[in-house]
Amino acid sequence: MIRSTTIDRRSFLKAAGIGFLAALTPRSLLALERTDAVYASGIRAADGSFAIATVTERGEIIDEVALPARAHGMAFSAATGKTVAFARRPGTYAMIFDPRNKGEPIVIGSREDRHFYGHGAFSPDGRLLYASENDFDGNRGMIGIYDATARFTRIGEFETYGIGPHDMTVSDDGRLLIVANGGIETHPDFGRTKLNLGAMQPSLVLIDAATGALIEKHVLPDEWSQLSTRHVDLGGEGRIWFACQYEGGRKNLPPLVGHFAKGEDLSFVELPEETTRRLANYVGAIAVNRSEGLVGITSPKGGASVTIDARTGKVLAEIAVPEAAGIAPARGGFAVSSYEGDFLSRRSDVAWDQHIVRI
Repeated sequence: MIRSTTIDRRSFLKAAGIGFLAALTPRSLLALERTDAVYASGIRAADGSFAIATVTERGEIIDEVALPARAHGMAFSAATGKTVAFARRPGTYAMIFDPRNKGEPIVIGSREDRHFYGHGAFSPDGRLLYASENDFDGNRGMIGIYDATARFTRIGEFETYGIGPHDMTVSDDGRLLIVANGGIETHPDFGRTKLNLGAMQPSLVLIDAATGALIEKHVLPDEWSQLSTRHVDLGGEGRIWFACQYEGGRKNLPPLVGHFAKGEDLSFVELPEETTRRLANYVGAIAVNRSEGLVGITSPKGGASVTIDARTGKVLAEIAVPEAAGIAPARGGFAVSSYEGDFLSRRSDVAWDQHIVRI
């Protein structure tokens, strides 16, 4: 059975309670009443400060929660209503808050010999938070494990069996951790510099969530060793979709999107050549709209969003979106944001960050 990770507007309003609603402006209340979905995404405000914005699918900002520094990806627990914003690599903080009330956020830090990679996920029951991390001195990827019932105390870690884990998620039944090891070595002493582009080791792995044991590891073919596996999302019946960023020559046309399930080999989607060129060898975000059988991807470098039929792999739509950033399921397709302030058809005086989570 597919586990729902979203709630509609009525559920959001019911869970938020009178305190949250009373704190909103009349304009925000009206926007919330008119929307079918509620999202959260990182922003950079006009004054240069960073925050997480709660936003309708019309792009109307409802509320903001200040951040200590720029964030990247987020995780949401449908079981508890908690949302986490992870620091952008090589950042060392994660901030947990409930977008439906005004409680004080919890800010946690990574271990001294670790930094966050900007992504993570909750267990289905919301009791555990998993975060992709870098053991930078050991040059190995790790998944940090945090107890959400004890103010997100760090209680352990698992190896990711690869280098440079970026995005990760959890299977619907909570038994598998799914990790995209980008294969790129980094170290905070060198900022965001990529240290091993000539010897990358990208892979996708399935890990036992109870024991940390490796269940499957899928290494990319030698010809695409510079194709960094970066982001993942879950489709129906356990299918895992992944998106890549190419670190090789600009004239090459590598496959940028693929999928697999437990017990299967990787399968790449054969995008039309003009679509691959439009994406500029770089997919910045991926999202699956399960109810409509669609996969959406964005490319800030290519300035585009692309919608794919999840069953056939056929490209259904390509839209020019300058500085395209985040993407998340919406009624009739996807909600797409941009660094230029666009969220669907509305522009705000903010720069939306790379990822959107539907809450």
